Amino acid sequence: MEVGSTNFEVNFEQYSTPFKMKTYRLIVFDGVCNLCNGLVQFIIKRDKKKQFKFTQLQSAFAQEIVSGLGLSGTELSTVVYVNNGRYYWKSTAVLNILNDLGGCWSLWYGLMIIPSVIRDGIYDLVAKRRYRWFGRQESCMVPTPEIMDRFLP
Repeated sequence: MEVGSTNFEVNFEQYSTPFKMKTYRLIVFDGVCNLCNGLVQFIIKRDKKKQFKFTQLQSAFAQEIVSGLGLSGTELSTVVYVNNGRYYWKSTAVLNILNDLGGCWSLWYGLMIIPSVIRDGIYDLVAKRRYRWFGRQESCMVPTPEIMDRFLP
């Protein structure tokens, strides 16, 4: 499953941050992975319009999101990108995020011409070794006060 569309309900009222799936571009990432945290920092630095929101896969909020999409959060070793009621994962998520960042980053979207089985094979290779190559934190990243509004619970 590379891209999907779904209409699922999440009880957002229990969280302090108001959220509607079609309002934000949501990136669900592994909060203890140094590579994933690096990707988030990369996006935040370049997202001048503040169009992206983030949540860590380890949070109850993210678990509710991924289970609503039919994905297993405990087995998930990928970034998930939710935009306008559609979700993307693995290499397709990364390429769509770069495309939505705009500017020269949109050029990377041209890699979509490569079949997803090849793109995702490379993605899976990196994902399996990401902790060994890039390290991992003992706990999830804690956003600084300057970027706290970009993170959902």
